[in-house]
Amino acid sequence: MTEIKRVGVTRRWSDAVVVQNIAYFVEVPDDPTLPASEQFQMLFRQVEARCEQLGTSTRNLIQVLIYLPFPEDLPEFNRQWDDWIPEGCAPVRACCHPALADDRYRAELIITALVPPLVAE
Repeated sequence: MTEIKRVGVTRRWSDAVVVQNIAYFVEVPDDPTLPASEQFQMLFRQVEARCEQLGTSTRNLIQVLIYLPFPEDLPEFNRQWDDWIPEGCAPVRACCHPALADDRYRAELIITALVPPLVAE
């Protein structure tokens, strides 16, 4: 039977779910009052922290679905993204412009990442 590991479980969601060495998680800015460029920086730091918590890194991102409610934010998001993603490790990604749960959010990221198995010493 496949084990499912849930992190940060609440009644409505988990912060992350890992199954068969694949992590699934969503990030929204912790502070939606910040300007878009600062929210993007915050999101990228949050993704890095979640990856570290799960035992992986941004080098192991498989797919990122990017929700940007304001199309005019895409150039700045892409500029920061290009600086953030490690060279040669770009995941599959898609970007759309839906309304988000909080109209102050400038982005939401839906992430799939590889979690390498622990190596026994």
